[in-house]
Amino acid sequence: MIKIEHLVKQYGATMVLSDINATIAKGEVISIIGPSGTGKSTLLRCLNLLEQPSGGHIAIDGQDILARSANVPLLRRRMGMVFQSFNLFAHLTVLGNLTIGPTRLLGKSKKEAETKAQALLKMVGLTDKAESFPDELSGGQKQRVAIARCLSMEPEIILFDEPTSALDPTMVSEVLAVIRQLARDGMTMAIVTHEMSFARQVSTRVFYMDQGIIYEEGPPEQIFDAPQKERTRDFINRVRNLQVKVTSGDFDLYEWFGRIEHFCEKHLIPQKTAFTMELLCEELLEIYRTLMDPMDVDLTMAYSEMDQSLELRADSAGPVGNPLETANLPDRLGVNLILNKAKDIQYSQVGTRNLLTMRVV
Repeated sequence: MIKIEHLVKQYGATMVLSDINATIAKGEVISIIGPSGTGKSTLLRCLNLLEQPSGGHIAIDGQDILARSANVPLLRRRMGMVFQSFNLFAHLTVLGNLTIGPTRLLGKSKKEAETKAQALLKMVGLTDKAESFPDELSGGQKQRVAIARCLSMEPEIILFDEPTSALDPTMVSEVLAVIRQLARDGMTMAIVTHEMSFARQVSTRVFYMDQGIIYEEGPPEQIFDAPQKERTRDFINRVRNLQVKVTSGDFDLYEWFGRIEHFCEKHLIPQKTAFTMELLCEELLEIYRTLMDPMDVDLTMAYSEMDQSLELRADSAGPVGNPLETANLPDRLGVNLILNKAKDIQYSQVGTRNLLTMRVV
């Protein structure tokens, strides 16, 4: 139903979307997740042309909506959008908010529009609020009215831009319940959300966005239980990172130790574990210092809030090969210490870089 090819959006020199490629079939529910600032909302706004893309193609049922000949108002009617800030007309009643669009834009009679509006209010559980004004409603009720208003325009696709982010936590469930009902009814939807459990339950597919692209996509079971890429895993597991780039043999190791201890104290990681991490960093950097000239190593401490695991990652330039298995090291004591202190040691090559990961228990 929707096909996106090489979509680009930039503001001046800032590239927000660098190369978006995706398809969404009729009836699919796509949840779009990822860190703040990675272009999730911008992608939705480009889909319904609230933002003009800088490049690429968007096709709805085979029709390129970026073509000069495209009927943009008609296309927008096919694709409704629900914003996080409700955007209800404050001077109109709930019923007035639901009927103004169908009467003025769809050519429906007032009676026909009101009959449809009453049915939609019943669907979202707000029949008794028809004559209320927006300022008389709670946040959750306003968002349910916003969804009903969107449905009153009979869209084929609905875009939800963080529909629960402006709500009190006690009101989130009532809005998500309405979206679940729409999913069961077969509505095609793309939902930017930070509600991970909801995304897992309602989605047919999940897009994880990072670095201005759809970094990984797949069914909820894959994205939430077995993500294939490192950034996705970090996001799903709520990983907190401490990073440093080492480009010289004169690297200030003691300043790094201070940062490690502060990081561990902040996340309630035992001091004994922090000391083990310092030992591993010291020995690992000594190995790289022996093997590399100049030094080019990115060290990352990654702490998962979900399973409370602590991991050390070393991303280095060549030579290709696991530094712990290099036969020509003059002293194997550092390697033996690492093998004794660390768990689940893994080596992989990613492009021209070498990645060594190990878990600290």
